[in-house]
Amino acid sequence: MEVKIIPAIIAKSQKDLEEKINRVKDFVDRVQLDIMDGIFVPNESLNFNFKLPEINCQLEAHLMVDNPDGWVQKNWEKVDTILIPIESCEKPKEFIKFFKGKEKKIGFTLNPETPLEAVKDYLGEINQVLIMTVSPGFYGAKFLPETLEKVRELRKLKSEIDIEVDGGITPDTIKMAREAGANLFVSGSYIMNSQNPQKAIETLSHFRA
Repeated sequence: MEVKIIPAIIAKSQKDLEEKINRVKDFVDRVQLDIMDGIFVPNESLNFNFKLPEINCQLEAHLMVDNPDGWVQKNWEKVDTILIPIESCEKPKEFIKFFKGKEKKIGFTLNPETPLEAVKDYLGEINQVLIMTVSPGFYGAKFLPETLEKVRELRKLKSEIDIEVDGGITPDTIKMAREAGANLFVSGSYIMNSQNPQKAIETLSHFRA
């Protein structure tokens, strides 16, 4: 499985978005945009009609919103991958059908308290599953090691699927997540709050094997 380090961007304005993308775009081939509406999680990020700068890396949108359908209808063309919270997704099959043939990747996300059973019926039709390893909404939340049991179970259940972990990923936790079976590692505060994002990314890459 391909292993990637993916910086996560929380942004309150267009300027904030561009500055943060520019800090990491030359050191990775994928960046995650955290979309938060202040309802699904108690924070807001990119909750406006943002524009994306021309960059060479792929973009994935991690939706933490109460109405994913509304966001997808307006913004699906902006990114390469869309990750939809299963908790607020009323019709998962319709999302999967919508993205068929659009040359976009789709995945579902699971909050810490959500069991893996919530996405089991769709594993043959989606590209990846994102398992939250913190309570979502803010940079710097506490890593929850018990969430890695879902990673282990999913890797046994669907060996070839991309499994992404998001939250609290540092040199101390990435090794645990990798051993559990994850291959995509989203890091917010460790990279974005670093004085040297390139060095932070390289440090995580060293611990991912």
